[in-house]
Amino acid sequence: QVQLVESGGGLVQAGGSLRLSCAASGVIFGINAMGWYRQPPGKQRELVATITSGGSVNYVDSVKGRFTISRDNAKNTLYLQMNSLKPEDTGVYYCYAEVVIGTLRYYWGQGTQVTVSS
Repeated sequence: QVQLVESGGGLVQAGGSLRLSCAASGVIFGINAMGWYRQPPGKQRELVATITSGGSVNYVDSVKGRFTISRDNAKNTLYLQMNSLKPEDTGVYYCYAEVVIGTLRYYWGQGTQVTVSS
């Protein structure tokens, strides 16, 4: 089992910044890739950014150049630095972990709300 707890969401004006954190606990040695999804109001959940255990990163086009995903393996924590925020970045942000312990499973955090006002 892996537990993920997000923090750092909130209300910010357009152009502002927020940093999300996702603390992992449990059977963390099995964690491979991690990442962030978001769910805008009334829309489906979408992938925002991913990072592999080796540090390779990928971003959805809409956040490239503005968001930075990183992970601190010593602290078992995933981060998402969000700069130049836009109203369309509003949504609930979820972190996930891809875990392989015999079989492949995905674990999710509870989500943190990000609201960007215009």
